[in-house]
Amino acid sequence: MSEVPSQVGFAVMTVSDTRDSKTDKTGPWLREAIAADGHCVVDHTIIPDEVDGIRACLRKWIDHPQIHAIIATGGTGLTGRDVTPEAFRGVYEKEMDGFAAVFHQVSFASVGVSTIQSRATAGIAGGTYLFAIPGSSGGCRDAWNAVLRIEFDRAHGPCNLVELIPRLTEQ
Repeated sequence: MSEVPSQVGFAVMTVSDTRDSKTDKTGPWLREAIAADGHCVVDHTIIPDEVDGIRACLRKWIDHPQIHAIIATGGTGLTGRDVTPEAFRGVYEKEMDGFAAVFHQVSFASVGVSTIQSRATAGIAGGTYLFAIPGSSGGCRDAWNAVLRIEFDRAHGPCNLVELIPRLTEQ
């Protein structure tokens, strides 16, 4: 069995047909927040709302040995172009239902019943965590600050996602 990584490697994907490196706000914020919490951002990209392109990027990153978690921001809403959950669910080996439940609890405190408009989701594939969170600044902050940063803190107890990394590919 492999060891718990000394530093968690993340990849950040901004899913958007309208954002670019100058207008994307959540991708850069998330990369800064991840680094500020002592983790490493191994790669990042901005990708259009296209299922096949999202899945191809996920698979590439899942195969990268230094990426332990992928966070996509955007494409989790209800409009016709919002396809991130569909793309992610086509890659998952296991879905992490509890993430959506906790995210919606946190989001409800911020935006009330409008949280029903988010289809945030999470799962695991190839020993890598996959998270799809809203592209709004508030939704992105809620997901990182109130859920993910805590679960990726190796001091968090009684358990955390970091200590499970070596066991995600057990048979």
